[in-house]
Amino acid sequence: MTEFLKTEGKFTYAEAGEGRPLIVLHGLMGALSNFDETFKYFSKKGYKVFIPELPLYTLPLLKTNVKNLAKFLHDFIEHKNLEDVVLLGNSLGGHIALYYIKQYPKDVAALVLTGSSGLYENSMGNNYPRRGDKEFVRNKTREVFYNPEIATDELVDQVYDVINDRNTLVKTLAIAKSAVRHNMAKDLPNMQQPTCLIWGKQDTVTPPEVAVDFHKFLPDSDLFWIDNCGHAAMMETPEEFNNILEGWFTKRNL
Repeated sequence: MTEFLKTEGKFTYAEAGEGRPLIVLHGLMGALSNFDETFKYFSKKGYKVFIPELPLYTLPLLKTNVKNLAKFLHDFIEHKNLEDVVLLGNSLGGHIALYYIKQYPKDVAALVLTGSSGLYENSMGNNYPRRGDKEFVRNKTREVFYNPEIATDELVDQVYDVINDRNTLVKTLAIAKSAVRHNMAKDLPNMQQPTCLIWGKQDTVTPPEVAVDFHKFLPDSDLFWIDNCGHAAMMETPEEFNNILEGWFTKRNL
């Protein structure tokens, strides 16, 4: 994906394709590369796909929260002069998309959530993060996926580095606490955008009942399940994820 990366002012992002803008939002421990297959697929299917690098560790500590990450997204959309965007978010990225719609509903044509926070999520436990204990980090990273082999050494190293740097650790915890504070349950019934929910049946971070509640609270949503899949369907089962989403786009004339 590095060949698609651009930097303009405060924004670093991947961009490819032509057509309706599809903005992909990664999670708290996520990276742009988590959406490699989705990025490649939809940029060839009539969408202009953007994956902005979220400023999780560069905002001032007091502004490191869901609200200001949504504001950053607004700044990015204005910077690129985008309209009628589709937002696709995993985990924290889904939560940012939801908060964005609460603030700027007219900008968004549709929403796609997979393993999204915003209602409820399991943290890595009260003893997380355990700094310096790489095996603990490896085990917790593996639990995110149904197939633990998805948790490569590179991915484990990435998570390990985040929690062993004091600055990124403090900001990770600040965002996690902000996510709990910004519960979206009361806002969801007001969101009229068509919404596609794609959920791993074995998601232990945002378990299946979370998807059921999103489906119940969002007025215009469709829920799709992927079996033998955990918290990050676009990484673990990219072909099935892309096929479901493409079918939903077609059904909804997006």
